[in-house]
Amino acid sequence: MMYAIGVDLGGTKTAAGVVSGNGEVLFSDTIPTLNREGSAAVLDATAGLIAGLRDRAADAGITVGLVGVGSAGVIDAARGVVVSATDAITGWAGTALTAGLAARLDLPASSVLAVNDVHAHALGEAWTGAAAGTSSSLLVAFGTGVGGSFVLGGAPVLGHRYAGGHVGHFASPYAYDGGSPLPCVCGGAGHVEAIASGPAIRESYVRRGGSSLAADTRAVFGLAEAADAVAAEAISTAAAAAGQAVGGLANILDPEVVLVSGGLADAGERWWQPMEAALRAELLPALSGIPVRPAALGNTAAIVGAARLVLEPAGLGPAGFASALTSRRN
Repeated sequence: MMYAIGVDLGGTKTAAGVVSGNGEVLFSDTIPTLNREGSAAVLDATAGLIAGLRDRAADAGITVGLVGVGSAGVIDAARGVVVSATDAITGWAGTALTAGLAARLDLPASSVLAVNDVHAHALGEAWTGAAAGTSSSLLVAFGTGVGGSFVLGGAPVLGHRYAGGHVGHFASPYAYDGGSPLPCVCGGAGHVEAIASGPAIRESYVRRGGSSLAADTRAVFGLAEAADAVAAEAISTAAAAAGQAVGGLANILDPEVVLVSGGLADAGERWWQPMEAALRAELLPALSGIPVRPAALGNTAAIVGAARLVLEPAGLGPAGFASALTSRRN
């Protein structure tokens, strides 16, 4: 059986695990992402995390020579370069991600592949999670931001410029205040993320007259449970915006199954029920029976999906994946 190390490299933490050819996570570890110390420091720390897991695997008699990475940012998966990124990681845009890790780990460049972290998340769910066995799946994650991925025939659709999956950045009729579009972190306005993300719920609560002492989204949910009507309204509006957006995407893509993930999806029925109601209200009649499921793999999804990128014979494998990406690019 072949093994790979899958890495979930986010703005706050970096998790990695040794994954078997059947998708089982054998060992895992997590470190803080050195997000204010520059890309070289992030690569150094990530390589150290991977090397430690490789050593643990070796102690167990397992040889690991493949690394897949799901990373924050827009990732040119053919070259393994971060095309663009937010300021969640200082200096991340332009980083030669796969080459940098391969050099630090003394691995051939072809042994390390990378995609955006939400694509990795969706790929993990499509392999062994809630979309296992399906021909296509749409995953949308609602948390600190809003992101998504469409997996078709076992591979995420990355887009010509590798920006596919930025589903938080199209217009939402909910993302307005007094007729003015709400600003979005991407620099635009009136987008889904501006109303449906976790931080947007807290901002909506304060904007509607709620106490600014509510520290974060979790606090707003706590207030809603304590019968704060303003908090409940902020949550239900965000959930409706999320559901409408996912329903519209499902109409366009017609996936076999829809998965909804992220911190808000894990928040319980107060968010899930109005989200799914709005989603189903948006669907075309032909899609009325589409399954809508919570993601199943939790924090291991992106690790499993990142490993899937490089494992053979599962999926496309290193050569096939890189070849497919290059052909799309050209």
